[in-house]
This record gives sequence, structure tokens and C-alpha cells, in this order.
Amino acid sequence: MKYNELNVSANTRPSRKGRGISAGQGKTAGRGTKGQKSRTGHRKMPIGFMGGQRAIMQAVPKLKGFKSIHAKAEVVYTDRLNDLKGDIDNFAMYEAGLISSPYAKVKVISRGELTAKINLTTQFASKSAVEAIKKAGGTFKKVAVPTKKIAEDSRKGSKDDKKSK
Repeated sequence: MKYNELNVSANTRPSRKGRGISAGQGKTAGRGTKGQKSRTGHRKMPIGFMGGQRAIMQAVPKLKGFKSIHAKAEVVYTDRLNDLKGDIDNFAMYEAGLISSPYAKVKVISRGELTAKINLTTQFASKSAVEAIKKAGGTFKKVAVPTKKIAEDSRKGSKDDKKSK
């Protein structure tokens, strides 16, 4: 190793831009000629600034309307419940093919005539649907949406009851 071959970067001086042609970064100081970015204070422009024309955030169309994060309730009509009898819940409606999943929100709406006596336990029902159910001699009970864990626990409990009998 020789003294003149040492690379000591800590001793390098900061470049002094705009101090004449012989300094290496004179005249335009590496900014090029003319234009907004060659002038003093160009770094204080707002984000998305495009030289005075409309910014890209303003030019791009926004999504219209409102999108809810909550899933919509599936609709079941009272005349479809005539085929089912006795206690009806989300699982009974799912097995009958009235809803897509037993874990979905369900709203019962009146349409046609309800002749079967049913005991409905679901999330929502219109006033006219509740009246139709009561008129047919049934009951309506509002319950929360069944979760998978609770549903599995209740099914295990019912299987254990059958074994013990």
C-alpha cells in the first residue's frame, strides 16, 4: 500500500455549484438550460404538479356512487315458505335452495299468500311478512346471523343428544 493510493472519501470537499466554468459545475450548475426545474425554488412544487396543467389526480375520473362494506341481505318471499313446515331457520332455507349460504343475512318479504304454519327464526322480516306469518298461526323470532363456529357447536351438541337417547 502506498500513501498516494489511499482512498479517503471523508476528505472530499462538497462541490460548489455555479462558481464559474473552471469549477466544473459552473454556469447552469448541472440543471440544464431554461425551464421551471432549472430555476430556484422548483423543489417546493406540490406533489402531482404537472407544470400548471391539471394534475393527474384531478384528471383521472373518480368512482361514482357509494359501495357499502356490508353484505346485502338475501330476499326470501313468503309464498316460497309454503313448502316448508314447522321450524324454519337459515339452514332449513339453505337446504330447500332458497338462499345461497346458511351464513348469509336473510330478509323475508311478503308476496302471495302464506298458508303453512311456520315458526320462522331469521335476521329480518318486513311488517307485512310478520303479519302474514302470525295470521297463518306461526311465529317470528329475530336472531343474529349464524357464524360457522356456533353452527358447528350446535350441530355437535344435537348429535351428542341423539347418541345419549
